[in-house]
Amino acid sequence: MPERITISKGQGLPAAGRMRRGLVLTLLGTAMALGSPAFAAERPAAKKMQAEKVQADRPAEKLPEERADYTAAQAANARPEGLPASVRIAGDDASAFKALIDGADKASDPWLVLSGGGENGAFAAGLLAGWSERGDRPSFGVITGVSTGALIAPFAFVGPQADGALKQNYTEISAADVFEFGGTRDSLTDTWPLKERIERAVTPALLKAVAAEHARGRRLFIATTQVDSERPTLWDMGAIATLNAGGDARALKLFREIVLASTAVPGVFPPVLIPASSGGRSFEEMHDDGGAMGPFFLAPAAAVAGETRLILPASRIYLVVNNRLEPDFQMAGRSVLSVLGRTMSAAIKAQTRAALALTRSYAQRTGLDLQVALIDQRFTRTSERPFDRPYMQALFAHGQALGRDGTAFAETAPHDGGHADVSGSVGTVAGR
Repeated sequence: MPERITISKGQGLPAAGRMRRGLVLTLLGTAMALGSPAFAAERPAAKKMQAEKVQADRPAEKLPEERADYTAAQAANARPEGLPASVRIAGDDASAFKALIDGADKASDPWLVLSGGGENGAFAAGLLAGWSERGDRPSFGVITGVSTGALIAPFAFVGPQADGALKQNYTEISAADVFEFGGTRDSLTDTWPLKERIERAVTPALLKAVAAEHARGRRLFIATTQVDSERPTLWDMGAIATLNAGGDARALKLFREIVLASTAVPGVFPPVLIPASSGGRSFEEMHDDGGAMGPFFLAPAAAVAGETRLILPASRIYLVVNNRLEPDFQMAGRSVLSVLGRTMSAAIKAQTRAALALTRSYAQRTGLDLQVALIDQRFTRTSERPFDRPYMQALFAHGQALGRDGTAFAETAPHDGGHADVSGSVGTVAGR
């Protein structure tokens, strides 16, 4: 088994190497932690970080081959190779989404929507653990996950018995368990450590439990971005787990690939190639971070924006945003990395605030009771490095305390910076 890499302050790297690692850290910080000061600024320590890799046990790496060509028409009718087309839909197809949830007996129960956020997924993991301790955690009829939310969603779906696994996943890891510097042909880093963790965590036993809940009428959805078609893909993970329970080993492989793909920050982590077929032709689809299409998935974007009518069967939605959204003053340095980091941080925060505003409007139009929890000013600790273990442990404990106290979804006082706080609820209205 490959050894973990260690990241330490070693000898200074050549200027090009320092720039590459600095850029990776900046992108990781902004894409995953929404511009924590430790990430968004260019720091001398970060520029000297060195990846020391033990290569002896690693298999020889092969350069990826060029993919077989395929057309937009073939993409529209493609299915995962050897598996039924029904295991997924286009995530922007409101009619297909309605049909998918109409077939779920428990879809009228409360929903849980889990956002992206990288290491900040420790917030949702802790919140769920504390909610279980409180004793009134719902058995959610539908759970959706994007990016780090995709890592959490299968464990949340099987219930409180998986809280221990979530705690381990978000309090006992470091950057070495997620990625290594060096990159691949299509990314700045390699995520073989994360791939191996997913393979150890997403077991046949987990899929058996997911399949059992699916049979009860509950649904588990994970979103990825289909890079070639520039469209979201929504995967019915319970249907895939059911295929695995029926003896199809390809289903377990696909389940793991989807979770990995949904976490693949574009350009930073490598995309995942999923074998597919259409009209007798085989090819590979490229999938990456579900968060590229939106910070979370509740329903197709056209429905949320009011461009098409879609009424969800549930009356209450719990949305967990694994990120900070308040503006954070910090002077940018006169460097490409610092300016890029600060600007990306502002852009991602703006995107998430806009998505929340649209979702709140959708809830008001359709009578949903939308409950929102996020990392607000009640948590003040910052992270010193990507996947900083003490930071994640503190954030897990914070979420756990809020979940246990029943205050995770409570309104908090508005913060400075010109934006009203977005945690709390939107009451139901007439007109569903």
